[in-house]
Formats: sequence, C-alpha cells, structure tokens
Amino acid sequence: MLNSLRRRLQPMGRPFRLLIVSDALILLSLMVGQVAVPWWLVHEGGAHDLALWAGALALGSLLALPLMSPLGDRVSKRTLISAGVALSLAKGLALAALVQAGRYHIGMVIALELVGVVAMAALMPAIFSIVAELLPAEQLNEGLALQKSAQALGRLLGPVLGGGMLALGGSALALWGHVVLLALAFALALRIETAAAALGVANAAHWWRDLRAGLAAKWHLRLERGWTFVSFCVMVFFSPAIGMLVPLKVQALGLSGAWLGACEAGLSAGMLVGSLGYSTWLAERVGRFRASVGSILLEGVCVALMGHVRSPLVLVGLLGVVGLCIATVSLVGQTHRMLAIPPHYRSRMTSVNMMVFQVAGVIGPALAGWGLGSLSVDAVYGWFGLGLFTVGLGYFAVPGFRAFLSLSHDEASGHYGRTHPELFH
Repeated sequence: MLNSLRRRLQPMGRPFRLLIVSDALILLSLMVGQVAVPWWLVHEGGAHDLALWAGALALGSLLALPLMSPLGDRVSKRTLISAGVALSLAKGLALAALVQAGRYHIGMVIALELVGVVAMAALMPAIFSIVAELLPAEQLNEGLALQKSAQALGRLLGPVLGGGMLALGGSALALWGHVVLLALAFALALRIETAAAALGVANAAHWWRDLRAGLAAKWHLRLERGWTFVSFCVMVFFSPAIGMLVPLKVQALGLSGAWLGACEAGLSAGMLVGSLGYSTWLAERVGRFRASVGSILLEGVCVALMGHVRSPLVLVGLLGVVGLCIATVSLVGQTHRMLAIPPHYRSRMTSVNMMVFQVAGVIGPALAGWGLGSLSVDAVYGWFGLGLFTVGLGYFAVPGFRAFLSLSHDEASGHYGRTHPELFH
C-alpha cells in the first residue's frame, strides 16, 4: 500500500509531496487528540461535559469559519497552513500540561480547544483548496484522491497510536504525542512552495466584501444552495454518530480506551480503502450520483445498526463501512465542486461549506444530548440512523445535482463561472 502511494506521488512534484506528508501528520495528531480528549472528558465530567464540549467547539467553528474564510483568497495558503499548525501546537502544549498536572475544569478545556478551532478555521480551507494551486487541472482528480489517501492514513494510524498511548500512560501521554506530531507537521508546512499569485491586500474593506461575495455566490446558485441544505441536514444526524456517541457507546459496552482507538481506526481504514480506489471503481460502475446518494443512505443503515450491536468487532466493522461511504461521498463530489468553483472563490466557498457543517455540529450534539437525557445511547443511535437515512433522500430533490455529477471533469472545470459569471467578479 505504501509503495503504491509512493509511485503515485512521484510525478506530482516536491511541494505537493510535502503537503501530503504534512497533511497526514496533521490528521494523525488530530486523531490522537480526538481519542485522548473525549476519553478524558468522559471519565472526568461524563456525558454532560462531553456534549457541552462538542457543542461549544461546533459553535466556535460556526463563528470562526466565516470570519477567517476571506483570508484564504488573499493570504498565501502556505502562510495560513503554517500559522494554523503553530497555533494548534501552542494549544496542544497548554492542554497537555493541564492534563499532566491533573487539573480538570471544563471551562478551561473549552477555552483552550476554541484556540484550536480558530487555527482549524484558517488551516483546513487552505489545505483543501491549495491542491488546485500545486497541480494542473489534469492531475487534480489524482491529487485529491492522494490527499484523501494521506488523510485517511493519518486517520487510520492516529486512533491506533492514541489508543495505545491511552493504554500505556493515559490522556497525558497521548496529548504529548499529539504535540510532537504537530511540531513535525509545522516543520514540513514551512517548506511548501507555491507559485506566486496576485492575492491582493487583506484589509478590512476587502475582507467584508469578499465574505459577502462568497456567501452571495453560495446562495444564488440553486445547485449549491440545495446541495448545502441537504448536506446540513445529513450532518445534524451524522456528526454525533461518529463523534460524541462513539466513546459513550464504548463505555456502555464496558470496553477500554483501546477499543475507542480501534473504532476510530476502523472508520479511518474504511476511508483509506475508499480513497485508494474503491470509490472511483464504484462511481465508474454505477455512476457518480448513485454512488454518492447510495453511500449516504448506507451510512444511515449502519448508524442505526450501531445502536443494536453488542460485539466490539461488529461495531468496528460498521464504522469501517461508514468510512468507505465517507470517502465515496467526498471524492465523488469534491473534485467536481472544486473544479466548478473559480479559483479566486475556492477558499471562501469551501469555508462556507465547513461553516454549514459546524452549524449542524452545534445542533447535532445538542439533539443527541437532549436524547440521552431520557434514552439510552443505543436508542439514540437508532433514531439518528433513521433520521440520517430519511434526510439523505433529499439529494434526489436537489435541482441539477444528478446532471452536475454526470459531467466529465473537463465539463465541470469552471462550470459555475461559465453558467453564472455575474456571481464571480
């Protein structure tokens, strides 16, 4: 598998290879933290603090993403990535020191994590859109697939590493490992070279104008408006199912933190398999639209089943299937979407997508927390699976969605700019 990745990366150029390795390390470190912090919260503060933490971070992202989004189209993406990793590193150091000292206070934890939210708001849109600057259009599809593979590899190894560290030294050791990985990612991010671009000046007037232009373009495109709305509804049910409910399910089964790492690894393994070729094969076999919508409906079935399983191996397997579906939905639509958006709008429109998902991330944990007040975690999983399947059917009603996904990559390139030039000044 690693040899295959190396052969595919060779013709892509040094800047892209540095990005891929740095990206994998960032995801690796984030997944270690994602195992360590919720496990610490579950045992120190319980389900209430876990739901409060998840909701606060989602709300913080909701505010940070639109505020930071115009920067990606006016400031060097390498600068944004490096600064975001550096800020995450500072947050990680403070949080690791807090855990090491044995001081638990949910307000302090949330405050530190919100620093990381601001870092991610600058970092993630730049990471997703910089590939289009590093590669020509004919290599973009392969480049995005390789980026997904590297991210999935980081997601796969991160929970395993985090679970092992939890077993050996608890949350403190896992968070110190998180810090070391971020330091390595920062060193690599500083070396990424991009072509010089006319980015303009990032002042307040430009920021407000760019923010309004990105939101207006997103709203006036009927395809984007409908696509984003249905995706928002999907994420309300999906994000808690693979996030805050997983450690609670592991705890309800009486399992150790290592099994939480195994669950996250199962999800990541599915994403890796999907990004290495399964998603492309499926899209070619049944069509992009059927592959995308079918994967979302299958996610709903798997989430509902997760509430009924008692075997940890079956739970890990279901999360693996969910990971396959995530990779398929992402790769089938993301390449077309990125090609369709004019280059000078990619960062801010990507940020709008992420902002909408974060709104869902506020509502989803709140809904799950409300449900947990009177229902078991198994029952909440069942209802969330049913909700996910139901709202996933909404993609059939998105105007132009099926036709857009049927376009070739050449036809998708610049599609939004050609069909609605008035929106992309």
